Amino acid sequence: MSNKRKRVLVKFSGEALAGENGFGIENSILKYIASEIKSLVNENVEVGIVIGGGNIIRGVSAARDGLIKRTSGDHMGMLATVINSIAMQEALESAGLDVRVQSAIQMEAFCETYIMRRAHRHLEKGRIVIFACGTGNPYFTTDTAATLRAIEIQADMIIKATKVDGIYNKDPKKFDDAIMLNELSYERALHDNIKVMDDTAIALAKDNALPIVVCNMFKEGNLLKIIQGDMSLCSIVKN
Repeated sequence: MSNKRKRVLVKFSGEALAGENGFGIENSILKYIASEIKSLVNENVEVGIVIGGGNIIRGVSAARDGLIKRTSGDHMGMLATVINSIAMQEALESAGLDVRVQSAIQMEAFCETYIMRRAHRHLEKGRIVIFACGTGNPYFTTDTAATLRAIEIQADMIIKATKVDGIYNKDPKKFDDAIMLNELSYERALHDNIKVMDDTAIALAKDNALPIVVCNMFKEGNLLKIIQGDMSLCSIVKN
């Protein structure tokens, strides 16, 4: 690696934490992710993390029948991301790493309140920063929150860690002839409605020239290979 320290933001879904259970948090998954993140820190990479909350509750789903307002549903989803962030903090600390959770919504008993300059300082000191509660606003996804935080901390890239190898022209689980797209532009992702992230997140990345890398988080060593420049096992969205 070059002498310049790299800084990345890793985004993964809450569902990933549930494993085969489909709900809740699987400790073995936490340990695996902690090990993958540790491999980055050991290579002097500064790491931010955003985790979704879908393994506990999704705002859109909670508000589906109208009993719960969408705003309240999204607030519930934000709280789910705090639960996941605290769990991830514990796993990372168990692996011997220094971690801070910062929330977009003030909850001092559990974690720090998000302050951009403080986040920069933590990263410069080699601490991992987990950003919870999305943007702090309803109607915005954790994809958009991850992109926003990546831009604010001046990350070199955002890595969306998923269960598939990269971006496909259609769902590879449903179509045997799905083709993986190793590289595509922001414009194509938006125009062709390729669901790399939601449109707001892609547009934000485009406006700030932030590369979006999509990879399979369950292939051991994948994150480190990407940081080291090996893009053969992932897809990238950029200008």
